[in-house]
Amino acid sequence: MNYKAQRGTFDILPEEEGIWNKVQQTCFETARLFGYRYIETPIFEESGLFERTVGEDTDIVEKEMYSFDDKGGDNISLRPENTAGVCRAFIENGLHNTTLPSRLFYYGPMFRYERPQSGRYRQFHQFGIECIGDDSPDVDFEVIKIAWDILSNLNFNNVLLNVNSLGDSKDRFIYTEELKKYFSKYINDLPKVDKLRFERSPLRILDSKEDITIKISEEAPKTLDFISSESLGHHENLILNLEELRSHDKKFNYKINNRLVRGLDYYNKTVFEYTSDSLGPQGVLLGGGRYDPLIKILGGQDTPAVGFAMGIERVVNELKKNIDVEKNYVDAVIIVTDENLRIESVQIANNLRNSNIRTIIAPKKSIKAQMRFANNINSKSAVFIGKNELENQKLSVKLLQTKSEQFEIDIDDMNQLKKILNS
Repeated sequence: MNYKAQRGTFDILPEEEGIWNKVQQTCFETARLFGYRYIETPIFEESGLFERTVGEDTDIVEKEMYSFDDKGGDNISLRPENTAGVCRAFIENGLHNTTLPSRLFYYGPMFRYERPQSGRYRQFHQFGIECIGDDSPDVDFEVIKIAWDILSNLNFNNVLLNVNSLGDSKDRFIYTEELKKYFSKYINDLPKVDKLRFERSPLRILDSKEDITIKISEEAPKTLDFISSESLGHHENLILNLEELRSHDKKFNYKINNRLVRGLDYYNKTVFEYTSDSLGPQGVLLGGGRYDPLIKILGGQDTPAVGFAMGIERVVNELKKNIDVEKNYVDAVIIVTDENLRIESVQIANNLRNSNIRTIIAPKKSIKAQMRFANNINSKSAVFIGKNELENQKLSVKLLQTKSEQFEIDIDDMNQLKKILNS
């Protein structure tokens, strides 16, 4: 029997290591520049955590969660997202007693049993930012700016920030009632999936991907017409920050998107997404917003919070179009010209590695076969070890990616070799 990866999953192969590391490193370094610290939560949690926070009537909870009863009889779910887990950790570990806001970031796999399609998987990775304990619109902007800096540092082009405000819980209730009145006139025209949304969570109709619903939604009431003066002031302060950023960074652009509501129940006030026109209909690179009610919903103190999550696969797949996968994963292959010197070659290889020169010793074959091996794995160089080299305390080096001649360096002069390899 030939086993294959489960549907909706994939293997990250060695050839792709470089691009995955680049994305992760960019995310981590950018977050740390803003004073954020790493947090890691378990891959599985009590199912009730997600039912309480994501919403029992959402597709995530009803259809997509990987849930099971463990041997102790507890109902457990693989995490479909990580904001709920981070908030649980914030409460459980007493982070509310530390200096606030807590600036946190995470990275890891998430799981949703959904129909695999372009940019969507059943096991996928997310990087996320959570800023817990500050209700200022300046913090909303900070989170949006971190996301922008990450995308800029990864050289994304034609990126657009979509932003909206849902107001507070009272605003949301009033707006939802207005939305019901509007869509009730078109209830017979809505697809089945959106009729269900109308019954359970009318706000999510605005997030529909159905063409007929999108067309009907064009004339729907706008959230900004129904939010309180306090929520409107919060939104306007955020827009002032975005205008300032746009005046200084000509690549940055945004629009107020009245149909943007995000999919989860815990959002309030600011919601946002970054989209790229090169990604087609699934053009969302990352999204987030403010979720002030969530900590209290989970039993903690009333604590405001804002954050975002970025799908790593979608970012990696987009970058692959413009970045060559690294082929030179080895700097040097040691060619042993005298098999009696295998032990000595091990020590020399260790010296190279101690100088951060990626090194492999060629297999026990003829010199010609060893050279073929070095060329086949795209090594930058071949380092020859023989009696003459050891007697003269020299290393004979040949660059394999150019037509340069073979040259010698002192056996202990690793800096010279590094300069040559990096030139």
